[in-house]
Amino acid sequence: MTKPALLISAWAIPAVLLAGSLTLAHAAERMSAAHSSIQADEASRHVHALADDSFEGREGGSRGGRAAGAYIVAALEKLAVEPAGDNGTFFQSFGGMRNILALVPGSDPTVAKELVVVGAHYDHVGYGNASNSYGPTGYIHNGADDNASGVAGLLELAEAIGHLPSRPRRPILIAFWDGEEKGLLGSYHFLRVRPAALAPFTIVFSVNLDMIGRLRGERVEVYGARTAEGLRGDCLAANAAANLELVYDWEITDDSDHYPFIAAKIPTVMFHTGLHDQYHRPSDDTHLVNYAGIEPVTRLALDFLTAIADDPRPPRAFRAQCRGESPATKRALEAPAAEMVTAGTRPRWGLGTRGDSGEPQAPVVVRVSAGSPVARAGVALGDRVVAIDGVPLADQQDMLAKLAAAGDRVEIDVDRKGRRIRLEAIAPPAATQAAP
Repeated sequence: MTKPALLISAWAIPAVLLAGSLTLAHAAERMSAAHSSIQADEASRHVHALADDSFEGREGGSRGGRAAGAYIVAALEKLAVEPAGDNGTFFQSFGGMRNILALVPGSDPTVAKELVVVGAHYDHVGYGNASNSYGPTGYIHNGADDNASGVAGLLELAEAIGHLPSRPRRPILIAFWDGEEKGLLGSYHFLRVRPAALAPFTIVFSVNLDMIGRLRGERVEVYGARTAEGLRGDCLAANAAANLELVYDWEITDDSDHYPFIAAKIPTVMFHTGLHDQYHRPSDDTHLVNYAGIEPVTRLALDFLTAIADDPRPPRAFRAQCRGESPATKRALEAPAAEMVTAGTRPRWGLGTRGDSGEPQAPVVVRVSAGSPVARAGVALGDRVVAIDGVPLADQQDMLAKLAAAGDRVEIDVDRKGRRIRLEAIAPPAATQAAP
């Protein structure tokens, strides 16, 4: 990893020099350096430190919790970040607990007050009790996955930001929440009482990392992608390097620090590698963490975060409809549709889709006619069509128009569980063609 002085000096290169001597290849190398700086061995070191018995389960407000906070601050002091807590410190104190806040200022004065927050809670349940542990209680609950893994990922992400070609356009707040296990106390407090250093900012987006240490089958759960239009497409683009399987969960529950931001009508996404039998038990320990898996999840989070922070468009509007959506709504949207036959002919491409108000640029495939061009191409039910012949879609009608205007061959880009796949469909002879 690059030393802090080098992280700072990389941002200090004059803009003229960047324009004149850093080629696109250099910039690509620098982004690669940001990805490469996220290391499993570093994540392992952080998890082993935070999930050590000496921290006694990191209960909010306890001596172990305070020791964990001191460890995080010591790590932040080595990075190119600014304290954003109370009185020039990293800490924001409340009720005997402490959030830890670090700021990466934005590079564009026109959006310098549009704050993007990325957080992870660092507390756990201490020795456990009947209300927060599945038992046995009275033993140290080290919380290696919950959420030492998220803290490790966030520390790696914070360092990786310093390896970017330049600071992102919008400022980024790196937040380590306390009191999550006591009712999301830290994130709620932050939203109610902002430190003076952050008073001028408007929070425009939030990202949450909770339990990212048990990657299995390259599968990552994504929550909150319905809180603003187009977020699934952003996840698809951000996943290009990590190439993980993304599973979108439409449930909105108050079980992690993404929820207070959603309640405050701030678009929010959370990355999570799933529950397991050791959840809130003393057995959630370091030897079970997939340290190699923390790398791609953190790279996904980094690419998503920086895309939001660098977005040239105005901040995303919160999508209120997300509060009324659920897994049942998702199932209804994705339910297969019946085969269509028109005057004894078959549709030209054999593709049926359904529009999605939350993701209009990615209609969902609900019908693939047997033996049709799209079936032979490999289009599958549940795919999201995102481009025709390399051109992104505006909506479902745009897709239909592009297919109708296409020649005998068409390239269809689909989002399949977070991975972009390009498929080629070949049309049947004109005599058998009908509508697209």
